[in-house]
Amino acid sequence: MKNFTQKDWQEAIEKDNDAKILDVRSADEYEENHLPGAILVDVKNPQEFMDKINQFDKNKNYYIYCNSGNRGEQACMVMDFNGFKNTFNLKEGLEALEKEKI
Repeated sequence: MKNFTQKDWQEAIEKDNDAKILDVRSADEYEENHLPGAILVDVKNPQEFMDKINQFDKNKNYYIYCNSGNRGEQACMVMDFNGFKNTFNLKEGLEALEKEKI
């Protein structure tokens, strides 16, 4: 797992033609606002989270975000423990990306 600043996270995604973006917030949070192309995998719903990530290719690059970075870091740790090779957490979360746009 790598913790990326918003700038580094966005630059890495732009350069990665096969980037997979995971939103690890709740379904309600996702419906309210999410990044284009993001896949919802709620880390606070452990069984659903594990069921979904077990369908993913463990060799791909996963860019993970939540609101503040805490759940994203938790999701990265679980994924890393389960054999994922490349997980990248947006350490400031979606809140930082939204502030950047203002």
